[in-house]
Amino acid sequence: MNLRSRSKVSAEFSMSSMTDLVFLLLIFFMLTSTLVTSSALDVILPKSKAQSVNKASITVTINKDLQVSVNEDVVAMEQVETQLLTLASKDPEVVVILRADESVPTGETVRIMDIAYRNRLKLVLATDPK
Repeated sequence: MNLRSRSKVSAEFSMSSMTDLVFLLLIFFMLTSTLVTSSALDVILPKSKAQSVNKASITVTINKDLQVSVNEDVVAMEQVETQLLTLASKDPEVVVILRADESVPTGETVRIMDIAYRNRLKLVLATDPK
């Protein structure tokens, strides 16, 4: 009397379905990663040729001593946002021109850019045309 089972379990594993899933996931992530936008600030940089802004503008200047002025009025960094909002309330299409000295740390210019970004103001970073 032979009690052994004649069907043996195969130890082989088919990888074809697993590789199909991996390739589908790879394609999915490649396509969706190109659609993701970074959370960087939108800054309109002027061309190297001397162009001027024809719209109404607010000038924010930061000198090498980190003093901030808004349209020739020196203000503290904490008051820049309120000053910009009061001036921008008069004209919704106003453009903020940021004039920063080349020795100003990037963090200080980004603070002004962040204020403009949060309040949906158009900002132009002024550069030397030379």
